[in-house]
Amino acid sequence: MAHKKESFMRGTMALSVAAFINRILGFISGMFVARALGAEGIGLLMMAHPLVPLVITITELGLPVAISKLVAEAYARDEKVKVRRILHVSLAVTGFLSVALTTLSLLGSHWIASILLSDQRAYYAMLAITPIAPIVAVSAVLKGYFRGVQRMKVIAASDVLEYSVQIASVLALVHLLLPYGVAYAAAGAMAASVISEAISLSFLVVSYKVRGEAKLPGETWTGHLKQGKKTLTELLQIGLPTTGQGIVHSVYSAFQPLLIATSLALAGISTALATKQFGMLAGYAFPLLYMPSFITQSLSTALIPAIGEAAANKNDRLMHERMNQALNLGLLIGAPATVILFQWATPLTKLVYNAPEAGLLLKILAPMFFLHYFDAPLHAILLGLGRASATLWNYIVSTTFKAIAIFVFGSQFGIVGITFGIGIGIVMQTLLNFFSISGSIGIYMNIQPYLKVGICMLLMAICGRWSFDYLTVVQGIPLLWSVAGSISCALLIYFAALLSMDALLKASRSILIPR
Repeated sequence: MAHKKESFMRGTMALSVAAFINRILGFISGMFVARALGAEGIGLLMMAHPLVPLVITITELGLPVAISKLVAEAYARDEKVKVRRILHVSLAVTGFLSVALTTLSLLGSHWIASILLSDQRAYYAMLAITPIAPIVAVSAVLKGYFRGVQRMKVIAASDVLEYSVQIASVLALVHLLLPYGVAYAAAGAMAASVISEAISLSFLVVSYKVRGEAKLPGETWTGHLKQGKKTLTELLQIGLPTTGQGIVHSVYSAFQPLLIATSLALAGISTALATKQFGMLAGYAFPLLYMPSFITQSLSTALIPAIGEAAANKNDRLMHERMNQALNLGLLIGAPATVILFQWATPLTKLVYNAPEAGLLLKILAPMFFLHYFDAPLHAILLGLGRASATLWNYIVSTTFKAIAIFVFGSQFGIVGITFGIGIGIVMQTLLNFFSISGSIGIYMNIQPYLKVGICMLLMAICGRWSFDYLTVVQGIPLLWSVAGSISCALLIYFAALLSMDALLKASRSILIPR
């Protein structure tokens, strides 16, 4: 048991480090693409992308989660044949579905484009990304296997390789195709994702060949599939309930660009300008907002079994301890990130994207996005409690409300109204998850740490504003160094204030999950 726990911790650390590297690599890639394509090109990318997640979600059927669970159980019982049967059945199902749906998507591409794309220049980008579905589906199955046998380093290495290849491919293809127009350059950026996923899949296949299970004499694909009915049933029993939210998310994401374009048209904004404004929101503001959240996403994965174990043992005290750990984690990550993204919104969008006009959108979203840093831990808690259906319904309700808010506010106030609508959806989803947990087992919160962090955030904002004005106006220091210097000064004040109130030590200590 001790060895298993140590292996899990090493795997978690490997995934966390890989997530950090990938976030940096992805941010660099996104920054280059944003600068090369401009807001209009980014808008085309965002319009073309949502169809693929829907195809991937349908083809995966939630199987990667089911695979990792069933493989882990079979591996523990030393049922090597069952491990291979799970893998063969999963590959057969996802391979068939992904190839079939991708073929249908390619054949019906003109019809799909006429319905989903408000700007038909995004057609080439949509066409370029469509072949990625079978590659991602097969990769997901292999990653499910490696999670099940607790070889997380293989997954971490494949992810880093994927992002590295993607940056190189994006740089090459966008540079090569930009002279032919922004529509072709956007298609090149999408094609780079296909190339990087294919290289990552190749790495996973080779890793499985080298480190996977050896076949027994007489084992064949046909034999596994003929005897795989029970295995398929087990996979679908776990996989299907987890895929509902993914389908809703993918359907909404596919129609969101059209919803935004329609509401902007009602506000009297032209198609080209609407595409540009959507690009600023989706391609400039959101990458900055999501940048810090990889920490909560990575660590929240550990909360699902932790809460599940406490719930199974009916240990209410431990359950509430772990909930407080999750909320404190969101607080420690979200508080300084929110101040930085709000206070330095315009300087950051100017420095990173050379688009200071996107600063207003970032400034509007940052305070509401603060609750998003709590959402991943809250979602994990609900899953650990076995309330996956609650997360699905909370998502449906908040997404419906968000769609209505986008349409109403967007048609009246343009892109600013749309930004508020999206922010309201984020707030509602987090609150619904919070209330679901409270309704199940109650939440007992100590308000004192939140008040202390609130005071520290205020001090950080005041210090940041003063230091930025001093460095830029009084000293005339270039923007890059003014931003870096003022953020460093503000963070120093923030952490000093936390230490003086003894809030940092308590919050940091509580994040560590008890044994």
